[in-house]
Amino acid sequence: MNKFAVLAATLGLVVSAGARAEGIVVLNSEEASYSIIDAATRMEVQRLPIGREPHHLMPTPDGKDLLIASTGTNELLVLDPRTGERRGIVRNIVDPYQLGFSPDGKWFVTAAYRLDHVDIYRADGFKLAGRIFLDGLPSHMSFDAESKTVFVTLQQSGRVAAFDLATQMLKWNAPVGEAPAGIVTLLDKRLLVALTGEDAIVVVDPSNGAVGTRLRTGKGAHNFWPKGDGRHFFLSNRIEGTVSLIDTQEMKVVATIRVPGGPDDMDITADGKELWVTQRFLRRIAIVDMATLKMVGHVPVGKSPHGVFVLKGTQTTVAVPSSLQTVSASAAAK
Repeated sequence: MNKFAVLAATLGLVVSAGARAEGIVVLNSEEASYSIIDAATRMEVQRLPIGREPHHLMPTPDGKDLLIASTGTNELLVLDPRTGERRGIVRNIVDPYQLGFSPDGKWFVTAAYRLDHVDIYRADGFKLAGRIFLDGLPSHMSFDAESKTVFVTLQQSGRVAAFDLATQMLKWNAPVGEAPAGIVTLLDKRLLVALTGEDAIVVVDPSNGAVGTRLRTGKGAHNFWPKGDGRHFFLSNRIEGTVSLIDTQEMKVVATIRVPGGPDDMDITADGKELWVTQRFLRRIAIVDMATLKMVGHVPVGKSPHGVFVLKGTQTTVAVPSSLQTVSASAAAK
């Protein structure tokens, strides 16, 4: 069976041949569910249950699986990253609020926001190598290009901590500003950290945590997404209801996009034409046209949408029936 026919069969949809569109996965963090959206029709075609408090998701390094972290049930739901079809569950991953793989694919790291610890796993088999307890609400993370270090923001304590992946030892723990959240490693190795409590971003030295250049962006500066050129990043300003486009070489805001309702996580369609942004306070996801940098639409989803992922296949456009069946986790998972 064609892989996109699998999605149609799973969701109980009627396939319309010829047209092509992408699917979007959105995590509804306060509803214990995730939505699948047909990007062409801009409609939610299915809403499925998942554990409790799903916040973030990401593909495995080989691109073969999509992992959804369920913090309240200590597990990862495994999906097909092309179709959204459920494949299985990885259990005993404690409070995986945020998750990430090192660039070389050898290490898997989770930040337990609720329980104040960072777990470092060997990615092959998800074997726990070390658990580091530290106060401060570990939140977002980034890795160095050499896969030697993971950098974790601590939202409550206003710090960033750096851990050696091979030894699981703390390398440094430095103050950077109020309520640090999103963090990215730039091509020149600098760290860029969003300070939700200071409405700004700061440059941080990866060797010691020293703070450098500071740039004001918007109220509630929160999370990044790469534009794809290695230079520009989108930044969601959650309280202000805007998304900034940052030139990381000149360290300036080159565009501001109005996205109301608590913009948070983002992803870009494979053709590069649309930026999809979750709106946590409005129970919907926004669509931004990349050519005009204007919000051009939105799709209603579940309560407090957080993580978003553009399915990496191209699926056949579907006609949605009047009633949609919700597939239970036990029935759908292998």
